[in-house]
Amino acid sequence: MSTDPQRFEILLVPEHVEGRDAASLAKSAIRSAVVEATGRRGSSGYPRYAGEGLVADIDPETRTVEALLVDGSELDYGLSARVVDPAER
Repeated sequence: MSTDPQRFEILLVPEHVEGRDAASLAKSAIRSAVVEATGRRGSSGYPRYAGEGLVADIDPETRTVEALLVDGSELDYGLSARVVDPAER
């Protein structure tokens, strides 16, 4: 049985936004989506999460997005993906 988190929220923010506080990141986000574990691993080797048009491979220990598709395309230049626990907001 996996102990990986089953749900994350991904916030897409401009690259210049700093910090890790979920509330302040949410204020700067141009898009957010709650993604849920698919039970599969992505090509990066990390667990795959999907939801609301986003598909991401996320390292659950560091909360680093290792791969991301937004509506089937790569993330636009100038944007950064940040991972937060949906309960933190």
